[in-house]
Amino acid sequence: MRYEIQGDTLPVVICSLDSGESMFTERGAMSWMSPNMKMTTSTNGGAGKAFGRVLAGEGLFQNIYTAEGGEGTIAFASCFPGRIMPFQIGFGKEIVVQKTGFLAAETGVTLSVFFQKKFGAGLFGGEGFIMQKLSGEGCAFLEFDGHIVEYDLGPGQQMILDTGYLAAVEASCSIDIQSVPGLKNKLFGGEGFFNTVVTGPGHIWVQTMPISEVAGQIRRFIPTKSS
Repeated sequence: MRYEIQGDTLPVVICSLDSGESMFTERGAMSWMSPNMKMTTSTNGGAGKAFGRVLAGEGLFQNIYTAEGGEGTIAFASCFPGRIMPFQIGFGKEIVVQKTGFLAAETGVTLSVFFQKKFGAGLFGGEGFIMQKLSGEGCAFLEFDGHIVEYDLGPGQQMILDTGYLAAVEASCSIDIQSVPGLKNKLFGGEGFFNTVVTGPGHIWVQTMPISEVAGQIRRFIPTKSS
């Protein structure tokens, strides 16, 4: 599989597959493809894995696209201004990603549910109790909101993030929450009651424009219906 990512604020990844090669994605992610790409809809792993994907914010079914009779082309576009990034998944290179961050991958990659080990991190950390984990072997494409800033955290090194800004982490990192200190800070600081804390070792990807923040800003300008 070969690919090219085009576009700036609204990117698309265009993949070229040799005959017999396959990729999978969630429903509705395919933007365009050549006529020799065959689509098969499947739970892709059985009912257990399908249910786990639903908990992680994805669909019950996945679409598998296979090139038949020669090289095929298929494109996957981002659904929000931001960035599409490729990740080479392999042993020791598993990635944990925010809900809805998965775009497409080669069929050797496994998309599964990831439960936070610490219950508090799931309830208050901003990414929900469940995230997604990419494992297996192959290339995967993730879509993030806005610009991406990357950090390498050493063992025990931490980064504190506001809700929703954590896009992805290497599976070697741990995720927890911490309370914003001081009652006045909690009530009037505008940053909420909790922050997400990521502890290394590992690489993290931080996004600058979470769609939840954009929705909140837009909501302020929508006139309320008078009674």
